[in-house]
Amino acid sequence: MKVLAINSSPHMDKGTTSMVLEPFLEGMKQEGASVELLYTRKLKINPCEGCYTCWVKTPGVCIHHDDMQEIVLPLFENIDTWVIATPVYVDGMTGPMKNLIDRLISTGQPFIELEDDHCRHDPREDLPERENPFRIVLVSTCGFWELDNFSPLVTHVKAICKNMSAEFAGTLLRPHAGAMPAMKKMGMGIDDIFDAAREAGRQLVKAGRVEKSVLDKISRELLPRDAYIEAANTQFRMARDQYSQD
Repeated sequence: MKVLAINSSPHMDKGTTSMVLEPFLEGMKQEGASVELLYTRKLKINPCEGCYTCWVKTPGVCIHHDDMQEIVLPLFENIDTWVIATPVYVDGMTGPMKNLIDRLISTGQPFIELEDDHCRHDPREDLPERENPFRIVLVSTCGFWELDNFSPLVTHVKAICKNMSAEFAGTLLRPHAGAMPAMKKMGMGIDDIFDAAREAGRQLVKAGRVEKSVLDKISRELLPRDAYIEAANTQFRMARDQYSQD
């Protein structure tokens, strides 16, 4: 399995998204997967201009000659699994991740086709055929406590899968993730979450799917909602008071 993981957290490997993503990718590697990890913060990707040049004037070639053309698209041609890793920002993915996905229109054709009674754009005919089905996995963390705060993002990623004729291979979701760094630092027993993320990676490579019981462990309650809200608000009050005194 050839895997491309793109982490759009601005905190890169220091954020809560990385705390779930890294053991997940480690589990994949343990089962023999080839894994490439990119951070959007390290990439220069200009926004799509909506000019359709990549469809009609220079098919497959965008007007922007940046890291999308030089790094990301060449990798996409050779992978069978894409891991979208993003924290939830205002009910969805981060802006840099959406920006990157918008630029993927250069891999499609301009002509509108009906598939399953819906309008779609087929992929360009000159793209190499994939040996295995193309799959997309979502890894996401959220600052709010409830699991349903991921619902808009999950719906969006499922729609992207449909547009790209890709298999939706599941989600690793970690609500009230803001508690994880402090709990880990204090040794409060959350290693089972990272162990489950690692097992999820192994299962995805071996079986092409992840057992629900494993995903449930990743999303399990860390602490009661009222306790989490109080702890989070206390930290923000302390930070605000500190800056107001400076």
